[in-house]
Amino acid sequence: MSASRARLVGHPSRAALAGIAAASALTGAHAADGPPPSAPRVVVEVGTVSVRPVTVNSWIPGSIVSRADARIASVIGGRVMWIAEVGTRVREGDPIARLDDTMPRLRAEDLRAQVARVRAQREVASSQLERFNRLAATQALSASQLEDARAQREVSAEDVARAEAQLEQAQYETSQSVIRAPFPGVVTERFIQRGEYVQIGAATVRLVNTTDIEARATAALALAANVRPGQQVTVREHGVERGGLVRTVVPVGDDRSRQFEVRVTLADPHWLVGTPVEVSLPSSAARTAVTVPRDALVIRQNRSYVLRVTRADTVEQLDVTPGVGMEDAVEVSGPLSPGDRLVIRGGERLTAGQAVRVINPTQRAVQLHPG
Repeated sequence: MSASRARLVGHPSRAALAGIAAASALTGAHAADGPPPSAPRVVVEVGTVSVRPVTVNSWIPGSIVSRADARIASVIGGRVMWIAEVGTRVREGDPIARLDDTMPRLRAEDLRAQVARVRAQREVASSQLERFNRLAATQALSASQLEDARAQREVSAEDVARAEAQLEQAQYETSQSVIRAPFPGVVTERFIQRGEYVQIGAATVRLVNTTDIEARATAALALAANVRPGQQVTVREHGVERGGLVRTVVPVGDDRSRQFEVRVTLADPHWLVGTPVEVSLPSSAARTAVTVPRDALVIRQNRSYVLRVTRADTVEQLDVTPGVGMEDAVEVSGPLSPGDRLVIRGGERLTAGQAVRVINPTQRAVQLHPG
């Protein structure tokens, strides 16, 4: 091997040495940085497992009714002079119809005259009885004449009482020619028209109190043992729910429908009379059960599970069997204990064993809207 060839093989060039040095420096830099950082913890919110009384409810069809809904009858007969229009809102005591009062008014005038006459006759009989009593003391009058005078005075007194009662009746009939509302409400229907003759006891208008309302539902007799007055229930109509209290339970079932009636007082009565509603009534006795927040339950096609946060702030999947649903919780059976922390927010992509960081709703609001 020639000297020049030996130099080419055994001694690297300056460019090669520079490349080796640069590669060594880069490798040293990576070694100084250490291993790549771990993935950040997933931020989640949690709810707790609790034990509470659970009641199975059934939705019973019903309707909104008024506690004061009546066909107002006429006490006297007569020709209709005026009647309130449909839709008229009246207060208690306001007129809703007027009848011709000519006949009862004339009868009252006649009876006033009769009362004056019999009162005068009573005065004469009383004076005569006093005179006869004085004569009887002197024995100038027989006992039979004195008894006749006393009887005459008693008859005249009875005539006065009878005439006064007839006069009061005529005055009452005159006052009843104006038919007044027995309670506040709205005229929803007219059964007579102006100019018609209304008979005694005939209906004139239908008056409905639209503010004093309640829900009425008829439920199966099997539920009667679980419903009691004062019980809190829920009333709904097209998804709108309002609370109420059972005012009364009619303790008589229908022998044909096998149902009983429940009346519910509404806390916020804004529905119209006649609105169809549903009333939630307990169908079983209350029992104690383990419940989880609704948002903690993950339901899949073939399983249901929750994500429990361990003491090490990692998550684990636990299969559960859901039961009765409530407003904000669901009854479950599974390996859970009261107080366990369950993920309710941020668990969409969590897997078992993944590390999490638990925050409260206030911290979440700050993170969503910093500054």
